[in-house]
Amino acid sequence: MKDSFLLVYRNMKERKTRSILTMLGITVGIAAVVAIMSISYGMQESITEQLSEMADTIMVTPGSPELGSWGELGSFTERDLKDVERIGGVKEAAAMMGEMQEVEYRGEKVMVELVGIEPRDMDAVFGVTVELEEGRDLRENDHKTCEIGYSVANDYFDDEIGVNDRLTINGSKFRVIGVLEEQGGFRSNVDSQIYVTKRDAIDIFDTQDISTIFVRVRDIGEAEAIADEIEERIDDNHKLDDFTSAMAMGGAMEDLESIFGVLELFLLVIASISLIVAALGIMNTTLMSVMERTHEIGVMKAIGAKNRNILFLFLMDAGVVSGLGGVLGCIVGVITAKVISYGIYAWFNVEIAAIVEPGVLLGGVAVAVLVGILSGLYPARKASKMSPVEAVRYE
Repeated sequence: MKDSFLLVYRNMKERKTRSILTMLGITVGIAAVVAIMSISYGMQESITEQLSEMADTIMVTPGSPELGSWGELGSFTERDLKDVERIGGVKEAAAMMGEMQEVEYRGEKVMVELVGIEPRDMDAVFGVTVELEEGRDLRENDHKTCEIGYSVANDYFDDEIGVNDRLTINGSKFRVIGVLEEQGGFRSNVDSQIYVTKRDAIDIFDTQDISTIFVRVRDIGEAEAIADEIEERIDDNHKLDDFTSAMAMGGAMEDLESIFGVLELFLLVIASISLIVAALGIMNTTLMSVMERTHEIGVMKAIGAKNRNILFLFLMDAGVVSGLGGVLGCIVGVITAKVISYGIYAWFNVEIAAIVEPGVLLGGVAVAVLVGILSGLYPARKASKMSPVEAVRYE
């Protein structure tokens, strides 16, 4: 074994450039796999963590739901809300009114999504996940006051908006009494909204139509069944089929896990292409090594080396090169994942951690070694079956 390692080391040293290039092929493939898996795990955990905070929530919208947007196929009524509240297993139900409005601040006008909600229902919609950065929450007796999302306060206008500043909405002055913390991710829509009391929203929109109903259930296990009943009740109220879409967040988590599984598989297939190219490189390098060392193989066989010794030697050669490439690939992959994570946060302001699983690193090295051995198998078998007489004569 010691002699075999010394021979492998000598071969790599004598053919340094070729060995390094072969190693880089494996490095790129493994680095791509490690980086993709790490970012994928981080993205999945980030979204699942946010959704798990809403696992007991059902979001009811007119028509097909789009995460972060209001339904555009109609609206709900107070009767719909009361019927939802009477369904068994419903803990609480909260109505929200939403519409785009022109908002003016210090002479600058921007279209912003205005949301009307009863202050007592804020916890039903947000739970404890949305906190204030400064100021206070809306109260029942508030009139012409508003809470604003982080992006509205910091990005929408040239000047930043703070507590006690005044906004003009639909010709009326509203005082900012609170600025919400930055949410990002699944709750990024909160950052771009302005919240007012339901009473003020009715005055601005000139309607009492409800855009969305958020429902909290007592038992998460019953969420899907309750969602079906909500759809049936509201559809009956409006005498329409498929008018209502009630989406249980727990079900959305399962759907997302399936989507992530397919996405991971697709990305891994793409990353595997580089491994196939690397495998061909290893096969080519090993074949060249066999041709260059034909005389050496004959000498080893002449002094007693058996076919299995020659086979083992060349397989070890391919395995060591690819194994070193795998280790280097894991290191490069981890660094790449960290850089991508930082880039996503810097460019899109979305925090996605690069989660490096030990199993992925070990798997990466194992795959690299396996690819190397399989790629070197044909050249190694060819070397082991050489006739010693012909090999010794070869120059």
